[in-house]
Amino acid sequence: MSSTPPVDRPREASPVRCVLGIDIGGTGSRAALEPLDATPGTSRRVLEGARIAVASTGSNALDVAAALVGAAADAWPDAAITAVGVGATGLASLVADPDAATARLSHLAAPGAGVALAVDALTAHLGALDGRAGAVVAVGTGAIALGTDLDTTWRRVGGWGHLWDDRGSGVWVGIEALKAAIRTHDGVTDDARALLAAAEARFGPAHSWPGALLTRADRAGLIAAFAPEVAGLAADGDAAASAIMRTAGREVAATLVAALDPDLPRLASWTGGMFAAAGAYRDAFAAEFGILAPDAALESPSGTPLDGAVRLARLVGAGDLPAGHPPFLWR
Repeated sequence: MSSTPPVDRPREASPVRCVLGIDIGGTGSRAALEPLDATPGTSRRVLEGARIAVASTGSNALDVAAALVGAAADAWPDAAITAVGVGATGLASLVADPDAATARLSHLAAPGAGVALAVDALTAHLGALDGRAGAVVAVGTGAIALGTDLDTTWRRVGGWGHLWDDRGSGVWVGIEALKAAIRTHDGVTDDARALLAAAEARFGPAHSWPGALLTRADRAGLIAAFAPEVAGLAADGDAAASAIMRTAGREVAATLVAALDPDLPRLASWTGGMFAAAGAYRDAFAAEFGILAPDAALESPSGTPLDGAVRLARLVGAGDLPAGHPPFLWR
């Protein structure tokens, strides 16, 4: 009597243990997934997400983070997300209860996943200085600097919102450009015709700006998106745009120097999309830093804020993250 030989069925591959880093800002957000055992920066998969909005109830940064965690889990079912690191703008000032979000994000990632939430300045610091002590300024939609050794010294400078701060940031540049443009529109000056033309091409006629911009919950990111055009006009030699970009660079340098706490090494770096603006902006930044802190080393960044968010997740996964330190870090 013959028998049917057993059939060898292929085993399903076990999910790969991964970490997820999330970087959330005014102009957009990104999530990066990496295998826990891979060399940092390799085998990375990236998702794009929404930019934050700020209304009377505060920031929706945690909703953006939750959406990205859920999207990552859906997009990559072969990954077991063991740790999540989130860096978000406005987390300390515009989110009511960051502590309550860690359990929510852990549930979305995987049962038992570790989660750390940080202000964007901290993930920017982790990316730029690769975990070393010093000061880093992060300049995108907003501008904030953090001087820290990730232990006992935490010095924040800036990042207090676009209505009265965020000196030298994308939204600051955009607002200064709109201010110059509206003066020329009103006939008070005649030196910002190029800025006025660019602003009207982007936002519509000047008389429509209050309704088009002031009513938007995402107005900071919307206005910051005008900064590259201002930088482009400066690069073409426009005097009004060049003056704005030079002042912005000097303001960012002053913010960074103020974050060099006496208890920290005299080491500094920078990060963020505004540094893509070369010429007047970068030249003014470097020159002003040299004047204000001639004894400090200014190093090019080792990585991006997204790299810093992944590094934060790796610290969580390895159990090497220091205790939570609100208003900079929650876990």
